Amino acid sequence: MPTIAIIGAGPGLGAAVARRFGREGFSVALISRDQSKLDALATDLAAAGVTARGYAADVRDGASLEAALADAAAELGHVTVLQYSPLPSRDYLKPVLDLTPELALESLRFSALGLIHASRAVLPAMRAAGEGSIVLINGGTSVQARHDFAGTSVAFPAESAYGEMLHDALADSGVRVAQLVIPGSIPKLRYTVDEVADTIWDLHLADGGFRTMLIPMDEGRE
Repeated sequence: MPTIAIIGAGPGLGAAVARRFGREGFSVALISRDQSKLDALATDLAAAGVTARGYAADVRDGASLEAALADAAAELGHVTVLQYSPLPSRDYLKPVLDLTPELALESLRFSALGLIHASRAVLPAMRAAGEGSIVLINGGTSVQARHDFAGTSVAFPAESAYGEMLHDALADSGVRVAQLVIPGSIPKLRYTVDEVADTIWDLHLADGGFRTMLIPMDEGRE
């Protein structure tokens, strides 16, 4: 049974993606910081017929993230799809004049360095199998900086750059790397979380360009 690891799993988009991939026969590794919330989500998914298990980790702690992914692979099978979609802290949405070096470094750990740790944990098995997908989910500041969202405006572009380099480097390996940019809050957009999950499923299957915009930037409501 293939496995999807959802980093930043929660009751919204994470749960919708878990259900979507679960319908296709995937086991689901749910990864976020709160084990009790992960266990509750796994129970809800089990009631819907999805095999899911929670693994607590903080994306700012690379060792804990790699350990969670290793445990998931050992228990559920090697990770075929990695979704990197942790929800940024409100602290990362401060104005640029309030951005400290410490906060900038934390936001980079959360976004870019977390993705690097996660990718390096799953890529050996994907490359050996000749198939797999890594999907990044980012907000609009990955494309266009905003002085009032300083932390993500620094960190999301770094995450995007790493993802795009992976996309190019792995182009002939059977491993796909894609980014979905959601420039706004999903509840305020014209798509439901289930429809966004369908888009993520399509990105897993597609062998195309790196970046997909859910809606045009000028329609975003971030």
